[in-house]
Amino acid sequence: MGYRLSALSKEGFPNLLDGVNHMNDWAKKRENIAQTWQRWIGWMPESVPTDYTIYSEQPQSDHIRIHLSYKTGFGDHVYAYLLIPGKERNPRDPYPAMLALHPTDAKGKADVATEEGRENRRYALELVSRGYVVLAPDTITAGERIYEGAEAFQTAPFYREFPHSTVIGKMIHDHQQGIELLLTLPYVDPARIGAIGHSLGAYNAYFLAAVDPRIRAVISSCGLCPFTDDPTPERWGQRDWFSHMPKLTEAILADEVPFEFHEIMALMAPRPLFNWFTQNDPIFPNWQAAALASSNLDALYRWLGHDSSYISLLGNGGHDFPPGIREESYEFVDRWLRNSGSFII
Repeated sequence: MGYRLSALSKEGFPNLLDGVNHMNDWAKKRENIAQTWQRWIGWMPESVPTDYTIYSEQPQSDHIRIHLSYKTGFGDHVYAYLLIPGKERNPRDPYPAMLALHPTDAKGKADVATEEGRENRRYALELVSRGYVVLAPDTITAGERIYEGAEAFQTAPFYREFPHSTVIGKMIHDHQQGIELLLTLPYVDPARIGAIGHSLGAYNAYFLAAVDPRIRAVISSCGLCPFTDDPTPERWGQRDWFSHMPKLTEAILADEVPFEFHEIMALMAPRPLFNWFTQNDPIFPNWQAAALASSNLDALYRWLGHDSSYISLLGNGGHDFPPGIREESYEFVDRWLRNSGSFII
């Protein structure tokens, strides 16, 4: 598996259904993609038993916000806000839950889970008001997890300690520990857990769902950026700032990439997926390639018999998650996690 970067184009775009005639063909192809992904995200520790510390509990207008941290298999802690609907610390009835993964902002979790968050980014607050328990963690290098002596999103300290891992693998593991935390809460329905994110948070959401079937639905806003026609594919490799997968740099310099990103998104099929992207996104400008990817994902969902589980919307705005699109995405995830119970494959 792998592609010449310079050959990726409309004509040379990887088709998920190439060579797939029967369900076992897709199972084999999916396993190949999954194994490739696992190799490139590097070493990840086993999950550790849930161990968390609560620092504060604050009543808000329509929810309770708990500030806490929990341990990871890397030996550090994730700092997060846990938002619980209503006024009760331990509600009786189980709620659906969402991991609300923040975009690239030094405030981290506060950008999505507090009123100090930016406009069109406070989706954790909006989801708790709709009746979801929401866990909003800081990703590595943001919020309360910026390395001492470093700036936000500088990953060099991580790689000095864990040279055989990647920040992608680290973020996935940390979010899996967040799932483990949610599963200990008696007021969370374990069969109704989803993930939402914008930009960095968006690809965190579907990267997580790609390896963890406990994520039953995903909302991805401005997070699908194929290698195809990307003017800066090196963004995914080694750099002075946020290095996702450093070894990709060597491959890209050799005009190679080991996968295309819609293949990683496809690992969560046929679980429900809402995918939003735009034509004037200055961060991920290759919207034509994203449209090819979306069309290919739609074909896969239809072939699997789950066409209603995939919604993709293309707008003409910028790198944003506007109110109308957020509302549509919430209605989509409500359908699968809140109104009709768990999604059964």
